[in-house]
Amino acid sequence: MTNVNVTERVRTIEYAIRDVIVHARELAKKGKKIYYLNIGDPVAFDFDTPQHIKQALAKAVEDGANAYAPSEGLPELREAISQKEKRVNGVEISADKIIVTAGISEAIQMVMAALINAGDEILLPGPTYPPYISYAKFFGGKPLTYETVEDEGWQPNIDDLRKKISEKTRGIVIINPNNPCGALYEEKTVKQISDLAGEYELPILSDEIYDQITYEKNFVSTAHLAKDVPVIGFNGFSKAHLMTGWRLGYVYFHDQKGRLEELKECIEKEARIRLCANTPVQKAGVAALTGPQDHVKEMVKKLRERRDYAWKRLNEIEGVSCIKPEGAFYFFPKIHEVGRKWKTDKEFALELLQETGVLFVHGSGFDPVYGSGHVRGVFLPPIATLEEALNGLERFMEKRE
Repeated sequence: MTNVNVTERVRTIEYAIRDVIVHARELAKKGKKIYYLNIGDPVAFDFDTPQHIKQALAKAVEDGANAYAPSEGLPELREAISQKEKRVNGVEISADKIIVTAGISEAIQMVMAALINAGDEILLPGPTYPPYISYAKFFGGKPLTYETVEDEGWQPNIDDLRKKISEKTRGIVIINPNNPCGALYEEKTVKQISDLAGEYELPILSDEIYDQITYEKNFVSTAHLAKDVPVIGFNGFSKAHLMTGWRLGYVYFHDQKGRLEELKECIEKEARIRLCANTPVQKAGVAALTGPQDHVKEMVKKLRERRDYAWKRLNEIEGVSCIKPEGAFYFFPKIHEVGRKWKTDKEFALELLQETGVLFVHGSGFDPVYGSGHVRGVFLPPIATLEEALNGLERFMEKRE
């Protein structure tokens, strides 16, 4: 019998956001209605990819844009990204400092592969977007989370961050607006992180996929604030441009002193071995950035109403409390009886799913330290659907009083 060896690095991969779907599918097969509040996919609900972007994709295919693209991305898309970053975020970045990727997830993988050796550490906000943890571990590194303070709107604790910097630290990750908490980091806080990175000569990895999805306050890009600190920026088309399944993102390297040049060149090598991002989708990406932008404002308007409803409703449920999200489209409520009525937040989430069909993601899947005792959900569905799901949560909590 053939002995097939499976590496430890793939045995231990986890992605809580999609791992929970396995349980939901089994219930759905038995006829149970599932409220899928686990994945941040607007297009799975009543948001649709703008027509001019769809038409650009179809036209690209019809016009013959079906060959491989340059590994770094189509020149016209890289230029459009450069202009978008200047227009939207006030970031001056030339097209040659941008690499187009198959969504941000591929960009995270490439950067971690280039930055992390076995034993190296990367600092992440706790709780955090799970691929940062998974890819750091995948390449033999150690992901360390720094505290974000729930009672302060999930703002980073700068003192805790400073304590966790060591000679093994290779970078500081900022996710702003934040997934999973919906926090929008204060400008002074981002400046403090930037100053800290500069003091220890570390790059900042800034994930800004939700840059245009904010409510009361405006987002300010890390690269706009961190004038003298090298910033590796991540962004993409999935959220604001409603192109989740199209898998299109980018990474840029912002540093006037050229300290990221070798890293960029090595990531370009990684881009070559995977050939290129989808060519016709890149053509559509140009249309997304240079065409009408009205859909972004309309999307945010709808989301604000749903955010307000979900936040108010959650805080009316006994045993649940939730900080008001200021960006993105997630809520991250605390379940106060975890540790007493339920041993873990995962046990809570699975029991809730089993009984009500409401699918949240357990908070410890975003960080076993700072995410524990919480769940993450999305406020993407129409209010009528959110009402049904949150009514189910309320009944579930009342039964266990």
